[in-house]
Amino acid sequence: MRRIATPSIGSWGRSYSAFTSFFKANQVPHQSTAKSEKEVQPEHIHPTGTLSGCTDDLENNENSIEIPWRKFAIMLAYCGRGYYGMQMDRTKPQFPTIEAELISALIKAQCIPESSLIQMKNLKFQRCARTDKGVSALGQLVSVKLRTSCSNPVEKINSHLPPGIRVLDIKRVTKGFSSKNMCDRRTYSYMLPTFALSSCAPSAPDLNFRLPREDFHYINKLLSAYKGTHNFHNFTSKKTFEESNAWRHMFEVSCSEPFVLHGTEFAQIVITGQSFMLYQIRKMVGLIIAVAQGHAPADFLPWCLQKDKVNIPPAPGLGLILEHVHFDWYNRRYGSDGIHHPISWEKTMPTVLAFWEAEILPKILEEELEKLSMCYWIDILKRHNFLRFNDNGQ
Repeated sequence: MRRIATPSIGSWGRSYSAFTSFFKANQVPHQSTAKSEKEVQPEHIHPTGTLSGCTDDLENNENSIEIPWRKFAIMLAYCGRGYYGMQMDRTKPQFPTIEAELISALIKAQCIPESSLIQMKNLKFQRCARTDKGVSALGQLVSVKLRTSCSNPVEKINSHLPPGIRVLDIKRVTKGFSSKNMCDRRTYSYMLPTFALSSCAPSAPDLNFRLPREDFHYINKLLSAYKGTHNFHNFTSKKTFEESNAWRHMFEVSCSEPFVLHGTEFAQIVITGQSFMLYQIRKMVGLIIAVAQGHAPADFLPWCLQKDKVNIPPAPGLGLILEHVHFDWYNRRYGSDGIHHPISWEKTMPTVLAFWEAEILPKILEEELEKLSMCYWIDILKRHNFLRFNDNGQ
């Protein structure tokens, strides 16, 4: 299948009716996937960012947590496979989350009291990034108040965690530190087989396929359209163009040089942004694949950053990884004051690399090489209607 000849990215000024004509002409008969879409939806996220069900009396009962205790930053790595995202929801205990595992380990290691399960606000618990179902992390960070009497906390906490979740380090931070609000940038990567990035790739996985250089440069040209400040209302759920928080700034978006693992060629799309919304990166990658495969025209990408509503399919969550989070301003302000520690990932890199090779990479290879997850998703993509929405506007 050849790539559809389209204008350059800069010349995206075609009418909405023109895009409608394109998708109608190339539309494969729609087959309902309501069940599978429901299954991959992440769990309910409490709007306050804390556990639901806390009463005002419990939230204000500071005396229930022993003193002395101080604010710390916990640096984490985890494999998201088998978990319903990072954030815990007490109303749905049947869905395992990374936070539920971490809180349980903190209690067992006696870093926080058992009453913390219903008094999370007293601990000032905050995550830096809210990863979706199946998404992994090599550099996640949470801020929380811990007992200072806990010795060797990293070793103790890890002894109560499953192998797929590791505490990398714990740093003393300021009283007002917020892992979410003080983060300058967040860097994600998305690992995928290169046949997904070319319209000339065979319909079935081929160990001999290598991404042509012209396609590699074409993908990076497409990705460059995301750089800068744009309105990403089409790349998340239930958000309109008029909402101010739909605007996001992307510092860097690029595709790495391809590499071969077990005979199959892969690449990583690396995205560094100030902050991200739910599904945003997966939809950004999903649209790139759709254009590369010829299921959407190239000038449709900048169109999706404009006001008209379109339905962009999110790429599978498996290949998405939170690489690390950046605290440049905090490190300059407090990192050398002699009391607090700078938040740096350099010393954790040997542990991170070993964790990546042991816990995350094998899961990605299993899904891609044995279960052919990207192949199945691309097959669904062929039937996707970018102009059709369900009852929730998605």
